[in-house]
Amino acid sequence: MDRDGVDDPSDRGGGAVGGLTRRRTLAATGSLGLAGLAGCTALDFVTGGGPVEFAAEAATVSDAALEETGYESQGVSDDVVTREFEAAGQTREVEVTNRIAEYDRGIDVLGQRFRAAVFAVLSTPQVEVLEQTFNPVADMDSEELAMLVQNRYDGVRNLQRASEYATDVLGGEATVVTYDAEAELADDGATIDITLHVTEPIADGSDFVICLGGYPRAISDGDNVRRLLNGVEHPTE
Repeated sequence: MDRDGVDDPSDRGGGAVGGLTRRRTLAATGSLGLAGLAGCTALDFVTGGGPVEFAAEAATVSDAALEETGYESQGVSDDVVTREFEAAGQTREVEVTNRIAEYDRGIDVLGQRFRAAVFAVLSTPQVEVLEQTFNPVADMDSEELAMLVQNRYDGVRNLQRASEYATDVLGGEATVVTYDAEAELADDGATIDITLHVTEPIADGSDFVICLGGYPRAISDGDNVRRLLNGVEHPTE
């Protein structure tokens, strides 16, 4: 959680939505088929020279929802993840670009102003290459996704599942799980109780979309998080 005016979102590269803002390479082995989706065929795989690339479309929050809730955009960042595939004696890299849109708003905590209420939307491509799927977050359960939040924001700890609810996201009903946790405010050292909201992975077009929200429990910002969830937009072909 960051104090107003202290943290520049463009400098958050060390954090990650579950390590998703760190470039990483995963090795894949095993029997591979000859069929591929998203325009990647076996011939493309074997004869191509560079990485096979897939990119998600950014999912963002509507201006109307931001205006109603007082949240402000902190920009959209790219997260590049690579994975190596082996077939017919050839090794190729598959490069996946995820998009992360981040928002926050200033609140008063312990007599000081902090950018402590945060909301993020992650979009990641639904990728299948040679009958192997590569979806970094698509198969995670809510507990694993909540851990992504803990990794993303320094000082978040002691996650405990609290409840769940359903609300409209991208035109369909999505399950949202809430968690109680503790967080240390940047530069201040004070520890506060927070509430986290984590959606299930939502398939939309050729991407998966996941929404994450967090705020100090004392301000009860759940209605704003629901409005932000309802206002998520994602272009599809």
